[in-house]
Amino acid sequence: MKIVIETPKYSFWKYQKTDKGYERAFFSPLPTIFNYGFIEGTTGPDGMEEDVVVLGPRLPRGSTLERENFDGTVMFLDNSIRDDKKLVYISGFRSPVVLAFYFRLYALFKIFLYAFREGKISRCRFEGIVLEGSDRKNCHN
Repeated sequence: MKIVIETPKYSFWKYQKTDKGYERAFFSPLPTIFNYGFIEGTTGPDGMEEDVVVLGPRLPRGSTLERENFDGTVMFLDNSIRDDKKLVYISGFRSPVVLAFYFRLYALFKIFLYAFREGKISRCRFEGIVLEGSDRKNCHN
């Protein structure tokens, strides 16, 4: 499967690929601690391509990598819709606890973002990390 990076590690801007290229979707008060992208040619429950979190060195926006399998899944609910993120580990630091902390904060931020931008209350929450080969959720709420 081909993974395309939309938002490089350490970026405060969340980007989204469109027909015009990569456009800023929103500004986050916390930088991403991973590369954020999608699986080309897929469609998730939110109608967009399936999300991927890539742990490792910073990768440039638009870069791609091929992957046959994933190291786990970040279970996430965004705007009351299932929005899980596949997890890929390349190298370097990795901590399910730090990742869980990040996504808990990110869920709170998204609640405020929907309230402020769209004037609605929306359910956003981190529901845990399932590592490949594991039947249990790690770092769940």
